[in-house]
Amino acid sequence: MRLSVLDQAPITRGNTGQGALEKAVELAQVTEELGYYRLWMAEHHGSDAFASSAPEIVAAYLAAKTKNIRLGTGGTMMMHYSPLKMAEVFKTLSALAPGRIDYGVGRAPGGDHNAIYALSQGATPELDHLYEKLDVALELIKDEVPDDPLYNKTIASPEGIHLPEAWLLGSSGNSAIQAGRMGLGYSFAQFFMLGAMRKEIFELYRSNFQPSEFMEKPEISVAYLVTVAETKEEAEFQAKPQDIARIHLAQGRMEPLMTPEEAQEYPLTEAEKVGIQQNREIHLVGTAKEVADKLRQDQEVYGFQEAMICSIAHSQEQRLNTYKLLAKELL
Repeated sequence: MRLSVLDQAPITRGNTGQGALEKAVELAQVTEELGYYRLWMAEHHGSDAFASSAPEIVAAYLAAKTKNIRLGTGGTMMMHYSPLKMAEVFKTLSALAPGRIDYGVGRAPGGDHNAIYALSQGATPELDHLYEKLDVALELIKDEVPDDPLYNKTIASPEGIHLPEAWLLGSSGNSAIQAGRMGLGYSFAQFFMLGAMRKEIFELYRSNFQPSEFMEKPEISVAYLVTVAETKEEAEFQAKPQDIARIHLAQGRMEPLMTPEEAQEYPLTEAEKVGIQQNREIHLVGTAKEVADKLRQDQEVYGFQEAMICSIAHSQEQRLNTYKLLAKELL
């Protein structure tokens, strides 16, 4: 099983967005040394909880600060961007770091109503025809001429570059068939929704897969939210701020992560305590062996090639510890 990293550049309480991005550099360098295969930056807009609003820029900076680890976006929220601009960005990245760049795209907005309309300059956001938009972007990346008259009279520069890997993100299974038909990798966000990950989603992807210039055979990665420590008790202690953050998110609140000490004092209702236990299905908490065993079991059931680990802890030390302990068990 390959191990990879999903980083949202979390801004924890008492820290800054600049600090979160500086920590992203350290995370990339440490996980590269540990043997992690790739690192993707997420895309979030209008949030004071995450600093990763321009993941392609961070990926470029990380490429200059690392040597081997693959880098990309998980994902570029394509509703906000022209196919030409997406093609130009990822061709440029791939020209600068050939063989190391991933073009990961998603259909979600990555922000709330206000952010969506600000990004579209007040125009009606483009929520439909996203797969057609992606088709055009992929054609431009391949130096092909699209049929769409809006895009067939120009080129996406630079031409003749090493193609990036291309991945389509999903969290419900709706994009699995499209990812297969387009010959893209399929990255499933296991930590989004309880009960969303099902065998038939991946079977649909594999059965519909058609090889492409971007991917010769089906490739599946699954992204997990993980908190690991030397003991189960310490892991639970470190995980509680994220547990509370997920409760707040369900209530429409997104704010910087509190410290574990603050989380212990936070008054939880009985219903919220039950919710936290239910969320253990999508937030893996425990020792490295416990979490590694769960990942191996899931790989056997679902047949994915890669687990992408997202760790959101208040301290960078704890976040790095999660990746270090998991690497000892699985790499």
